[in-house]
Amino acid sequence: YLVISRTRHKFGERARMAKNTLSTEFRKVDVDELDEEKFRDEPDSSGQGNEDDQVTRREQEVKKLTLSGNNLEALKVALEDPPVHSKEKNLKDRNFGVVLDVLKQFRSSDVEKSVKGLNSGQVDILMKYIYRGFAEPTENSCGILLVWHEKAVAAGGLGCIVRVLTDRKTV
Repeated sequence: YLVISRTRHKFGERARMAKNTLSTEFRKVDVDELDEEKFRDEPDSSGQGNEDDQVTRREQEVKKLTLSGNNLEALKVALEDPPVHSKEKNLKDRNFGVVLDVLKQFRSSDVEKSVKGLNSGQVDILMKYIYRGFAEPTENSCGILLVWHEKAVAAGGLGCIVRVLTDRKTV
């Protein structure tokens, strides 16, 4: 601790104020850059090729499973690890097309059994794709998606809808 007298402190030196009290160096930090809401991820050029390859492999595997008649496994593969972190719209569009094609393969009577075969995380991802399908309708997709929505809400409850609508990561 420091005991200051008029001209001398405990150690015998003259007490002075800091020279840099008028310095404005601290004002050069832009606090708005640190705001969580304005955070921008740096694009990772190496990740794009990996995600593109992943979607291509998923397309091939899903096609093979649907041709063999194993629609539930094809749905699980289509829903696994969606490109939610990607900023590439065409990548997300391709993956959405894969999921939508699988959903169209099911008969209405098989939908409930298939949704019950999914875990809660998969139901949430399925619901994201259902809402994306509602936002970007194609021919005959809305009727199919309504059936899937009904069964997904029955399996996942209203919490499933809330989680999907509040999640910032889109498919």
